[in-house]
Amino acid sequence: MKKLYLNTGNMNTIFNDLKGSLGGSLILESSQYKLKTRTKNADGMLSGITVSPNISFVEFDIVFYKDTQLSLESDEGSNVLFVYCSKGNLVHSFGIGGERKTIKPNQNGVIRNTSGINSVFYFEGFKPVRFAILSCNTKAAQKDLFSALNKVFPGNAGNYIRIGRQNFKIAQKINEFSTIPQRGIVRNLLRNRILEDILEIELDQHTYGYMKDIKPIKALMNKQLEELKKVPVLNFSLAEAGQTSRNYLLKMFREKYHLVFNRSFNQKLVS
Repeated sequence: MKKLYLNTGNMNTIFNDLKGSLGGSLILESSQYKLKTRTKNADGMLSGITVSPNISFVEFDIVFYKDTQLSLESDEGSNVLFVYCSKGNLVHSFGIGGERKTIKPNQNGVIRNTSGINSVFYFEGFKPVRFAILSCNTKAAQKDLFSALNKVFPGNAGNYIRIGRQNFKIAQKINEFSTIPQRGIVRNLLRNRILEDILEIELDQHTYGYMKDIKPIKALMNKQLEELKKVPVLNFSLAEAGQTSRNYLLKMFREKYHLVFNRSFNQKLVS
């Protein structure tokens, strides 16, 4: 049994730990970590990115060469995990001795761990698996979106996992996230918007109506996103710019697009 352990540190620490456990080559490309491994332990690709202080996203497309446990350090309730499986089976339990539940292809799971017990995922050897985890930190969140998620998936309800059929719109959004052609600041803004879209879809399907209150705003944002996608000339990254340039570019985009990427929802949310 191969055992992997991930702490709740930053993405750099997580992927360097994975490289140490699995081997392979690790690169940082457009703020996204990519670990390509083809060793005695596994064969596949792992990627991960933090797009804001509240949102991180990791993808696994891999086959392990022996039964494997992936243990995620508990954050004691800060994060809500949205898990999307597209190939193979993803088995989860709270702690090694906890009840095991299976997320199958085209299913998703919502996980909230409010204890000090780690979340553990299990993988069978020689069976390909592809899944994604969207992590949303709702602790001290300022945006209404995250506050609403914290109400719908409360941290005082004990450890829980909800498994259901994956929303087709979310599957489309995940594919869109992986195929963004733009680079630099436009790419980063689009990534953030797509992941927030997924969170809004999750919120809507668990509250039966959140989205109807913000449809006018969504229509405007979608129109502006299409405008952003038509800007191929911004082929640069913020990492390559100086601090003054970064601040100016961010200010320019936020003003031009009316803060659609850092907006507050003033509409009434489901209480």
